[in-house]
Amino acid sequence: MNQFNKKVDRNRRGIIVLFKNANGYELADKNLECFSSENEDGGVYFAPELWIEIKNNKLYIHFGHGRYGYWEYTFRFQNSNFKLIGYDSSSNRGPVILKETSINFLTKKKLVKENTNENAEGGDEIFKETWNNIEIDSLIKLSEIKDFDELEMYKY
Repeated sequence: MNQFNKKVDRNRRGIIVLFKNANGYELADKNLECFSSENEDGGVYFAPELWIEIKNNKLYIHFGHGRYGYWEYTFRFQNSNFKLIGYDSSSNRGPVILKETSINFLTKKKLVKENTNENAEGGDEIFKETWNNIEIDSLIKLSEIKDFDELEMYKY
């Protein structure tokens, strides 16, 4: 039950990635319970929208939170698994970008861009860029992510 005494479907969702071959399809990777239900309670705000896209041989898992921003995970297929190679997020106040973060797990670099123009109206932000090195021993596999809601990208 949620705060309005309504029954909420909290069945987990997952992903199956198939590659087409001469005989049909073969399983490339899977994770059957890594996403929250689309009916999760978003608190004061609505729950984020999940988009999945394959572009330029990469798998993108995007969580959109309307005017509040987004966060996106980039995976590449290597060594028989999809592995997390990138993370991007944007924290917004309407059309104004407050902060953007981009992590490249291959180069082990993190870029944080913070808007320093307090009077920005959207499109006129002034960003202070900060680069840092990150520490990671091995790339995270899509199949081993228990819950995208629990991935702590801030620790990098």
